[in-house]
Amino acid sequence: MASSRNSAPPEALLACLAIALERHLPQVSGPARLVVGLSGGRDSVALLHALHVLQADFGYVLTACHVHHGLSPHADAWQAFCQQFCQDLGIALSCVAVTVPRYAAEGPEAAARACRYAVFSRLEADCLLLGQHLGDQAETLLFNLLRGGGVHGLRGMPESRQLRPGLRVLRPLLRTPRAEIECYLQHHALTWVDDESNLEVGYSRNFLRHRIIPELRRRFPAVESRFAAATEKFVETARLLDELALIDLAGESASFPLAVDVLARLSEPRARNVLRYLLAGQGVKIPGEARFKEGLRQMLTAAADRHPELILGDWRLYRRRRALWLEKTRRSQATLS
Repeated sequence: MASSRNSAPPEALLACLAIALERHLPQVSGPARLVVGLSGGRDSVALLHALHVLQADFGYVLTACHVHHGLSPHADAWQAFCQQFCQDLGIALSCVAVTVPRYAAEGPEAAARACRYAVFSRLEADCLLLGQHLGDQAETLLFNLLRGGGVHGLRGMPESRQLRPGLRVLRPLLRTPRAEIECYLQHHALTWVDDESNLEVGYSRNFLRHRIIPELRRRFPAVESRFAAATEKFVETARLLDELALIDLAGESASFPLAVDVLARLSEPRARNVLRYLLAGQGVKIPGEARFKEGLRQMLTAAADRHPELILGDWRLYRRRRALWLEKTRRSQATLS
């Protein structure tokens, strides 16, 4: 188990957390039910402990959930650590084991995340709280930028979003520097577990975290804060693009099927914006820009007897007659059955 050696005062983390709770704590009848996603790492440990400290001030019901991915030989020890930590705090903990596909096309990290969120989406709670911090936000922005993400991809992680009706995800430390988390851990003599995979720079995010961002920080000390400020600007830009999409739909339903004529009367960038907006509304991952452009071109120019299609993960976008249709692929339907 690891421990922190930073020596700055810890009050900043509690203040930041309290502000986020005041801004986002759901207004529900009775005490709000909060669940912390507890991996056992430093960030989730600090978050759960700080929420425990503030519980009397806010009056919420606080529990935790640990997802056992089974990918590391230390996974059982991590679960045992979380169980002991929650027992010491007097906080109820649920532990859920998942089976992560080891050869998933999207890679092990994304596959583990999908399994984790599948567990989280079934939680009986008002709010799921996660421990991502300012450094994680900077890393996400840089990662999405380098893989060619558009404006919507550069928004970074939202501080709050709906996971399912009645359950919101809240990242209350997203504006908190990692140094403040270190200070808090040291002040309270807290320990945590370290996932050895976080050190493997073969993973793109780890490469950015351990090699690129430290170099940027040496030249630009405020790089993480600057990146976080940039994400807020991208959020505003993305909202404006969404408003433009609704204007360009001109009263048409923001759903599929979509008449080809709606897109054909627009400039190519605005047509892409409308289609991107509709796909995002269905939770469809947008492909790379070159593939997306070519797919739209084929949809708009195909002869009446042609039926071009674009496979987008578990979804199929295709043209039939004078409309674009979206449906789940047979592969995903077989997986769900």
